[in-house]
Amino acid sequence: MADGHAANRLIPEGLVKPATKEALEWLEMQKELHEKAAEESLGKSQDIASQLDDTEVQIAVKVGEEGQLFEGINAQKIAERLKELGYDIKKSQIKLEEPIKELGEFPVKIVFEHNLEAEIRVIIAEEQAEE
Repeated sequence: MADGHAANRLIPEGLVKPATKEALEWLEMQKELHEKAAEESLGKSQDIASQLDDTEVQIAVKVGEEGQLFEGINAQKIAERLKELGYDIKKSQIKLEEPIKELGEFPVKIVFEHNLEAEIRVIIAEEQAEE
């Protein structure tokens, strides 16, 4: 690309900056800030993943006379239950191949940034009738 293209179009439109000493120092500072933010994000993800790993999450559901669930338990319901327990997990982080449709205990993976994972145990139990 010719120097004229940078001077006539790229610099005036703010698409590039000349490689001045100040611009290079600014770039280095931005790089350090980005690295620090990435380290903090990794630390937070590691903390949450280690807190969640092997956690039991109970979900009470209405059950029919033959033990069938009236609704499948999907990633959205698991995310809502985790939020009730104080964990801010998005349904997209919960890896569930298909909704859970029976009572029991099921391993469920939660995926975080930085290729971190945690596995929780989702326990689907019958909702107890209030007396």
